[in-house]
Amino acid sequence: QVQLVESGGGLVQAGGSLRLSCAASGRTFSTYDMAWFRQAPGTEREFVARISWSGGGTRYANSVKGRFTISRDNAKNTVSLQMNSLEPEDTAVYYCAVQTTSGSYSASSSYNYWDQGTQVTVSS
Repeated sequence: QVQLVESGGGLVQAGGSLRLSCAASGRTFSTYDMAWFRQAPGTEREFVARISWSGGGTRYANSVKGRFTISRDNAKNTVSLQMNSLEPEDTAVYYCAVQTTSGSYSASSSYNYWDQGTQVTVSS
């Protein structure tokens, strides 16, 4: 079992920055790939970014590439998402997740553990 607790969401103006953090406890955190997803009202949950268990491999959705950076600290059991140059289109509930299956890294079905989500609102 893995428990995830997220922090760092909030309201920011367009062009601003926010940093989300997700603290994990339970199973061995450092052996799993981690990801961030987001879901805006009336839309499907979408992939944002993913980081390999070692931190050596990252993937980003095209919509956030160059603006968002995913990182992890296995010693502290945390994964973070630094979001810069935020746009109103980035407004959503953001979730961190643990990948425990061998499915596609961008598919939400590949992730078995999710946190409660945190709201990010970007005003224009």
